[in-house]
Amino acid sequence: MKTTMQTLRTALMLLVLTLAVTGARAQKLKFNKNGEFKIVQFTDLHYQSQNPRSRAALRCIDSVVQAERPDLVVFDGDNIYSRPADSAMYHIIRCIERHRVPYVLLFGNHDEEQGLTRAQLYDIARTGRHNLQPDRQGSPSPDYVLTIAGSRSSAPSALLYCMDSRSYTPIKRVGTYAWMTFDQVQWYRSQSAAYTAANAGKPVPALAFFHIPLPEFATAASAEGNVLIGTRMEKSCPPILNSGLFTAMKEGGDVMGIFCGHDHDNDYTTLYYDILLGYGRFSGGNTEYNHLPNGARVIVLHEGQRRFDTWIRTRKGGVELRTTYPDSYQKDDWRKRPVEE
Repeated sequence: MKTTMQTLRTALMLLVLTLAVTGARAQKLKFNKNGEFKIVQFTDLHYQSQNPRSRAALRCIDSVVQAERPDLVVFDGDNIYSRPADSAMYHIIRCIERHRVPYVLLFGNHDEEQGLTRAQLYDIARTGRHNLQPDRQGSPSPDYVLTIAGSRSSAPSALLYCMDSRSYTPIKRVGTYAWMTFDQVQWYRSQSAAYTAANAGKPVPALAFFHIPLPEFATAASAEGNVLIGTRMEKSCPPILNSGLFTAMKEGGDVMGIFCGHDHDNDYTTLYYDILLGYGRFSGGNTEYNHLPNGARVIVLHEGQRRFDTWIRTRKGGVELRTTYPDSYQKDDWRKRPVEE
């Protein structure tokens, strides 16, 4: 009887997950025969359709995608930076569509400042043939989960939480940037719990993507003793108030890494309570401040493992900051090093 109830509970969880993505494009994300799945994260394109300086952003997309041949591209927000907003969006969409790679476009704090609402921008993003974003179903810009099937199975082998970190503080005089709402935190908790239940109680390895970093990014970067790999040329700019998403993800046990953009002169990764906090590389042209060669972050997941590799690919072809989670972020025991002769 107990086994029957567990089977029924799992079936109901799967039904809830199916209903949660009703209206989504058919997701054909799958680990390859080598058990790998590659993601490219572009962030802060700050694209202006009539500014020649923005050509570098499109060239960055072309160069990185051609070099890496990813299974998925994530645009991590602040994609457009001028009016007309629809023209800027369509330039980006036409560029990525030429590569015939699945992609999603998340939004930052500047996207909806160009004359169109988040809902209108979201609908434009979905016009792309290879776009994987689900139908909005009444939400201006919904949070959603992309599932990556196993190389020999249709069951989810990895999850990608794609969330909207919104724009500016909803309460006057409380910092500048918005924090994740309690509804968003609860949405993550329910999704994580459902996928874990459907996976016989074992958390499914996951990553999370959104534009504005969590407060923990600033805490982790300033913590003495943390291994920090990459460039930190500016102070993190998260929301002042902390609504608990990091804590929820730590409790959920599925998220291995959280990747953001927003701060153009940061591209570092650092481990905080076993979750990797990482910035993408500024991907735009000289339409906003930046002091790093533009490029993108690359992430390679390994099927059935709580492990991934990540590095920066620059527009001009360079590879920088290659690391492996979690090994690259662990300090060795200095007492066990071999004695030097």
